[in-house]
This record gives sequence, structure tokens and C-alpha cells, in this order.
Amino acid sequence: MVMALSSKNTGAQVIEFLMICFPGMQDTQHWLSILLAPLLVLALGANFVLLMTIWQEASLHEPMYYLLAILSVLDVILCLTVIPKILLIFWFNMKTISFSGCFLQMFIMNTFLPVESSTFLVMAYDCYVAICHPLCYSSIITEQFVINTAIFIIFCNLVGPLPTPVLAARRNYCASNVVENCICANISVAKLSCGDNHLNKLYQFMSVWCLLGSDRVLILLSYCSILRAVSSLQSGGAATKALSTCGSHLIPILFFYTLLLVFIFTNKAGKKIPSEVPILLNVLHHLIPPALNPIVYGVHTQEIKQGIIKLFKSWQGRFF
Repeated sequence: MVMALSSKNTGAQVIEFLMICFPGMQDTQHWLSILLAPLLVLALGANFVLLMTIWQEASLHEPMYYLLAILSVLDVILCLTVIPKILLIFWFNMKTISFSGCFLQMFIMNTFLPVESSTFLVMAYDCYVAICHPLCYSSIITEQFVINTAIFIIFCNLVGPLPTPVLAARRNYCASNVVENCICANISVAKLSCGDNHLNKLYQFMSVWCLLGSDRVLILLSYCSILRAVSSLQSGGAATKALSTCGSHLIPILFFYTLLLVFIFTNKAGKKIPSEVPILLNVLHHLIPPALNPIVYGVHTQEIKQGIIKLFKSWQGRFF
């Protein structure tokens, strides 16, 4: 059993952290696994089906569906980075996480969440071009465009948030090693360091609002332009089809940013809101969007729905 270091023991360097998860729910927090475990299975299963459908169905080998595939891969990575460890804490009381493992988790979260946000931005741009400039769509949204955009997004979101976990990892952790969170979030871990962590907090704040904030503004502008273009369509059927196409993209985007903003504001509220609330929202933000995204796209996108039906029929003929 690993004991938490005393705050008085300033001579010992922390080599691992103890994840307390929900400080005020130690006796009952394991019941949350009844919600988290099925959602994890749903998220992994739904994204696996979506990826297999896009891979096997030749008609889905188009830029728009490649973006959905990228989104699914990001969702799976974020799920597997966070949720299995939380379930191990709930089921087997495996609260310890190594020093390097903690900051690797922090790095993945700080990198892939902005990448997912930027992917939503590209999907919004895809809808904008499809509705506002339909004649130019095939010449603008190409496979090369998706490749170049993916490289640019990964580079920007790798370089931008990178100093956050690096700055946190380079600090001197010589006091308590108890993380009052289910996740190695920068705020929860950095406050355990012995020195001043204002630079770490400031950089995270700036990087988050610069990357995610700019994405939100551009997505909002894209959909405002789309709504203006749709309102000018004289054909009611064309307007309905355009809104249906973009609606399937807009639902996951709204859910992603709404949950993220609620988490940020509840976290900033401090003692006015129980600490368990932002922790739970942070956990759900790594689980509900990955479970929701493939279902929404599968239900609202006719081509994907038909591809999934064909996939299940092929599996049925092969195994039954």
C-alpha cells in the first residue's frame, strides 16, 4: 500500500501520485462505475463500428467521412487515456499512478482535446463550403486538403499545449502526493508542487483560450454564414436538406463545448460548488461526446446508416 507523503516531509521527492478521485464520496464513488462502464463500452463499440464502416464502404472514401474517422480515433484515444484508470480506482482501489504516467496522461489530454476542437472547426468549414459554395466544393475539400489540415492541426495543437505538462513535470514535488481528482489535470497536480505555479496556470489559461476560443469563434461564424445562406434558399426542400446535413454536425459540437464550458465555470466557482461537480464533469467530458458522436452521425447521415447496415449484414453472413 502506497502512503501519501506528509506535507512536512519536504526532503522526499514524489515518484508517484495517489488519485483520490472524489474526496467527499470515498465510500460511494464506486457506484459511478455503473454509469461509466456501459458508456465506455458504448463509446468504444460505436466508434469501432463507424471506423469499420468508413474503411470497408467505398462510397464513404470521401473527405467528409475521413474527418469523421479522425474524430473517432481522437475519441477512442481520449476514452482509453482516462476512463480505464478511473474504473481500476473504483473496482480494485488502484489509486497509484507513476510520475511519468501522470504527466503522459496530462500531455495527451492537453493535446488531443484541442485537436478534437480543431477537427470540429474543419467539419464546420466543410459544411460552410458545401452549402455556401457548392460548385467549388469538390475542388476545395479534397483528400489533400484533409491531409494538409490534419498535419497543421496536429502540429499546432502539439506545440501550443506542450509547455503545460512540461512546466508541471519540471516542478519540484516534495510535499503531498495526493491528487484530489480522477484525472491528472494540470490544476490538480501543479498545486501539489513546492514552488510558485502561477506561470503554469497562466500559460494553460492562455493556451486553452487561444486554441479552443479561436475554434469556437470560427465555428460560430461558419454556422452563421450557413444559416444566412440557407435562409436565402427559395426551395424549402433544399433548405431542409441543408439544415439536416449541418444539424448532424452541430449537435456533437454544441454538446462538446457546452460540457467543456460548464466544467470550466464550475471549476472556477471554487467553494461555491462542491469539488465533486467539476471532477465529474471533467470525467464525463472524456466519455459522453465519444459515445454520442458516432451515434449522431450514424443516425443523421444516410450514407453512414446504409454503410452500417451493410456492415452488420456482412458480419451476420460471415458468423451466423
